[in-house]
Amino acid sequence: MNPRIYPHPFFAREGWPIIGGAAAVTVLLWLFGWSFLAFLALIVTLFCAQFFRDPARELPSDPRAVVSPVDGRVCKVQKANDPLTGAECTMVSIFMNVFNVHSQKAPVAGTVEEIVYTPGLFVNADLDKASTDNERNAVRVTTEDGRSVTFVQVAGLVARRILCYAKIGQRLERGERYGFIRFGSRVDVYLPPEAEITVSIGDKVTGVMSTIARL
Repeated sequence: MNPRIYPHPFFAREGWPIIGGAAAVTVLLWLFGWSFLAFLALIVTLFCAQFFRDPARELPSDPRAVVSPVDGRVCKVQKANDPLTGAECTMVSIFMNVFNVHSQKAPVAGTVEEIVYTPGLFVNADLDKASTDNERNAVRVTTEDGRSVTFVQVAGLVARRILCYAKIGQRLERGERYGFIRFGSRVDVYLPPEAEITVSIGDKVTGVMSTIARL
């Protein structure tokens, strides 16, 4: 396993304060004899633990593979315009529910050219207008062969915090962790028109392990 791509623990650091706080409340309620409330707090703790899990994943062997940036369900495959360059492209959108892993991985290797954060609403991320109306963060990279690929973190109905650790000028490796969205949300990937799309609407994908397209 590449230590650069997976330097993070199984439970994402973004969730440590939340998991720890919920566990502490569970213990305190149990010590004070409030067993029913302690049981409810335990359920919350377990939910937070599963939400913030971030297991290591194996990359596909195909060097042309564009990997899924997240776990989830493909909710849109369509012609679109890159939100940063305006160029014609194909968009693959993946919706994450609260039971999916919510860290984001780079779908392709490349140099980060632009990062644009846009404040917005928090409508259901499964809706079409989420791509244009919701809070979102776009990262555009240029691959070694000069192709431009943009991937956009989109906040959802519950998600209200987008974290992005990529920096302009940084080289991201395919499958490298670059961000996190807390709770339900989605990621839109804008690919060159010649990309061979390998998923369809409704397909379930696994972050890094699933191939969504080939370049």
